[in-house]
This record gives sequence, C-alpha cells and structure tokens, in this order.
Amino acid sequence: MFSNVGMFDRLLRLVIGAALIAAPLINFMGLGASAAVTYLMIAIGVVLGVTAVFGICPLYRLVGVSTKS
Repeated sequence: MFSNVGMFDRLLRLVIGAALIAAPLINFMGLGASAAVTYLMIAIGVVLGVTAVFGICPLYRLVGVSTKS
C-alpha cells in the first residue's frame, strides 16, 4: 500500500489522537464521565495514532484523497 497522509496531517493526527487517549484517562473536564464515551474517545485516538504512524488512511483511499505531496 502507498502512503496517502502528508507530514502535517500525520503530526495533527498524532497530537489529536494522543489528546483523545489521554483526556478520559486523566478525567479532563469530566469528559470521561461515561464509560461509552471513554472507550469511544480512546478508540478514535488509537485509530488516529495508527494512521499517523503508518501514514495510510483507508478512508482517504476510499474517497480518493491524498494529503501527501
């Protein structure tokens, strides 16, 4: 598979993913009040982190978008 996620996009995904994972774990502003919300935030954070590390976004490929120059 080819990389379709640019460097800025990867950095942004990594930062947002880390924040989504950390926020419910430290109970930032009560965001982890519900177990379902906590698991959803962590799951989205993991997906963003994985796509940032590997540089491949299946959704981008599905719609034919590439942020890589």
